[in-house]
Amino acid sequence: MNLLDAKVITTKTGLEIYVDFIETSEIRKVCIPTIDVPFYEIQFGIKYFLLRKEKYYDGHRSYFSICMNNDFTRITLKEPETESLFAVKSQDERQATQTLLGEWFIKTNAYKESIKEVIKEVKKENVYTEKDIQHTVETVKFLEKLLELTSSDIQNAPLKIANSLQMTTTS
Repeated sequence: MNLLDAKVITTKTGLEIYVDFIETSEIRKVCIPTIDVPFYEIQFGIKYFLLRKEKYYDGHRSYFSICMNNDFTRITLKEPETESLFAVKSQDERQATQTLLGEWFIKTNAYKESIKEVIKEVKKENVYTEKDIQHTVETVKFLEKLLELTSSDIQNAPLKIANSLQMTTTS
């Protein structure tokens, strides 16, 4: 018998139910620093079930990014413009979501396995130039660093609203 690892957040729209299944975690993109964008970024999609007050449920996939500076000393969570995991939530609900990411999501098999799968894919890519090799090495280094994140790293990270210079913290 397998014990199901799940978490629930109560929001004004209903109960968000998060389950630790590999299919519930998706990596949409991975970026390494460039001249224009000087930080690492990975965007995750998390599938969850929303149990509405009207007694029905449906599945949703929402997104957020983890960003790190060049030397991996500063972490920021970032909301995408659309389909944000933090969208239409009160400040308390946003804090509960960030706590969920720190205390539960980064410890799930779904999180770890999705990153390990991308590491395997990146290592299999054909590299032809020194620039390709450097890109692969930097990407793998970033992905491996993500596997070392702690709960406090995520919970203490500021939350950046997409396309905004404003940084807001949810702690």
